[in-house]
Amino acid sequence: MNIHGLQNLTLLDYPGYTAATVFLGSCNFRCPFCQNSSLVLAPDLEPVISEDEVFQFLKKRKRVLDGVCITGGEPTLSKDLEPFLQKIKHLGYLVKLDTNGSRPNVLKELVSQGLLDYVAMDIKSSREGYAAAAGIEGMNLDAVEESVRFLLEEAPVDYEFRTTAVKGLHQRQDFVGIRDWIAGCRRYYLQNYRDSEQILVPGVYASFSKGELEEFLAVVRETIPGAELRGVS
Repeated sequence: MNIHGLQNLTLLDYPGYTAATVFLGSCNFRCPFCQNSSLVLAPDLEPVISEDEVFQFLKKRKRVLDGVCITGGEPTLSKDLEPFLQKIKHLGYLVKLDTNGSRPNVLKELVSQGLLDYVAMDIKSSREGYAAAAGIEGMNLDAVEESVRFLLEEAPVDYEFRTTAVKGLHQRQDFVGIRDWIAGCRRYYLQNYRDSEQILVPGVYASFSKGELEEFLAVVRETIPGAELRGVS
């Protein structure tokens, strides 16, 4: 298991719980607005944290933390993910998985094994805009569609869908498409793009104003009444 980062405490990543966040490397998407470009493009060049170090930390923090968030990159690409999650669950922690939904069979297996308590899946854009937002020309959406259906209709775990709104990639019509695609989902969060030096394609995109985000949110709330803005003041 190649672990490239450990955030000791987050009050935001796992709704309602205190958690630590573990960062894994590699991704099969090339989202141009990705905030973790080093983990996507060159994970082998990133520092590695040993599993022993992670579990020593988790054992010490059992009375402080409720859960562990697994993010990336794309965590479902790791062949060692299942045994890693088994060890975390053995310590009594809740587990949240961040995923792009590209490996539905892995997602389903982890859920069937009781290794996930919460899934956060990115909805990059409407179906029509997905290839550009994911950075994959001619992208086949079948796997993403399967993961969406699983979470909407079958999964016995809590979940959320979320979209990072990016000026230059998204427009109102994309949120109409998202609204119709995941209508009735349990939770949906709309986040704003933030430029940084870690962006995969820096200097090209911009953030939306709060007013623009609220307009998109109103569109989405037509089928997802509980949809919310996240991280927008």
